[in-house]
Amino acid sequence: QVQLVESGGGLGQAGGSLRLSCAASGRTFSRYAMGWFRQAPGKEREFVAAINWNSGSAAYADSVKDRFTISRDKGKNTVYLQMNSLNPEDTAVYYCASAATDAQRMAVIGADYWGQGTQVTVSS
Repeated sequence: QVQLVESGGGLGQAGGSLRLSCAASGRTFSRYAMGWFRQAPGKEREFVAAINWNSGSAAYADSVKDRFTISRDKGKNTVYLQMNSLNPEDTAVYYCASAATDAQRMAVIGADYWGQGTQVTVSS
């Protein structure tokens, strides 16, 4: 079992930055990918970014590429999402996720474990 706890959401300004954190516990992650999904009001949950725990290689949705950066700290079992150049379309509940697969496949098939979600609101 994996427990995921997000933090760092809140209110941001268009053009500004926010950083999300996700602390993971419960098992080793050497063969896992960890990532972020988001769900805006009235929309389906969508993939944002994922990272392979061992290699650090990452996958991104086209809508956030070159604006968001995912990273991980193995020592802290924590994954981060640095969000720059925010726009109102980034407003959503952001979910940390973990999957027993690689980052590229996680973007397609989703996750095995989910956090409780953290709200990100971007004002124009």
